Amino acid sequence: MKFDFRQLTSHFQLYGNFVVAVPYGTGHINDTFQVTFDQGGTLLHYIIQRVNTNVFKAPEELMDNFLRVTRHIGAKIRDERAADPATRRRTLEVVNSIYGKPYWRDPAGNFFRCYVFVENARSYDILETKAQAYQAAAAFGNFQADLADLPQRLNETIPDFHNTPSRLANLEKAAKEDKMGRLKSVSREFDFIMARGKECGVLIDLQKEGELVERVTHNDTKLNNVLIDDLTGSGCCVIDLDTVMTGLPHYDFGDMVRTGTSPAAEDETDLGKVTMRFPMYEALLRGYLSGAGGFLNATEKSLLPFSGKLITLEIGIRFLTDYLEGDVYFKIRRPDHNLDRCRTQLKLVASIEEQYDAMRKLADELA
Repeated sequence: MKFDFRQLTSHFQLYGNFVVAVPYGTGHINDTFQVTFDQGGTLLHYIIQRVNTNVFKAPEELMDNFLRVTRHIGAKIRDERAADPATRRRTLEVVNSIYGKPYWRDPAGNFFRCYVFVENARSYDILETKAQAYQAAAAFGNFQADLADLPQRLNETIPDFHNTPSRLANLEKAAKEDKMGRLKSVSREFDFIMARGKECGVLIDLQKEGELVERVTHNDTKLNNVLIDDLTGSGCCVIDLDTVMTGLPHYDFGDMVRTGTSPAAEDETDLGKVTMRFPMYEALLRGYLSGAGGFLNATEKSLLPFSGKLITLEIGIRFLTDYLEGDVYFKIRRPDHNLDRCRTQLKLVASIEEQYDAMRKLADELA
């Protein structure tokens, strides 16, 4: 879909002359662009996104969450800014439309939002060092800690987003219907998942029993959703806040393990490259606990290793479900793209299982 960015950006409170807009990031859901404005000879950058309303059915509620979260964190760090100006980059800053709302709908119903681009920082699809892993995990842990006292429950932007038993049920339904005639070709992947079906309900069952506490979580902690400062190497800002809701902290840590421990891309076709690097896991665990360890209870801490396996399995389930349904949710760039993504997740699950005892031992020591 093509947009007239000069006309589009005129609906937001942006000042100066429009220069250019370029695609930005590697997200699967929304359309994201970096736009550049010339303000008196200084080039300023912003992010414009078209929110995917097929996925986010109530985008106004999504933006209500977005504002509540960013303003809550902003209020906490406001007093710190005088001493350390860098703290202003710790949360995203929304740019309102000229109509006073934090979004704009075009005549065709497309839903756009804008926020200030965080300069001199970048995200990484694959972590290169243990220091990066530590800093990224610490940023997510601090993000949870900042929101631990957020008043009132956030809107549920995607119902049952990390309800793994529900995701498994969706896969079973897709397999039964087999709309695209693909089930026969993925029997090995399907059987691998079903053999671990009983583990899918562990966290939700413990939550029902009161052993785990509902908290504000990011729910999509791919490591490319945290910005790393170019100069200091520290994690400076958590981004992509569309799925911030109430949930279990394990969903966040589990996705860090999923996206931060393997040296392979999420859609790698050479499965020999997919492995859970234990040193990266250790750095993630230490970093996360440095931020979130103060409010987690003993049971929550003990289940952090399991969360890595569970969320990796869950994402594998989602990719396989989308493949069976005809690739209707995740963007694909080639045939069998979602199947390739599924296979990398399941290979990573197997690698986690091989090292699970050592993962638990480390978590017990740090707890």
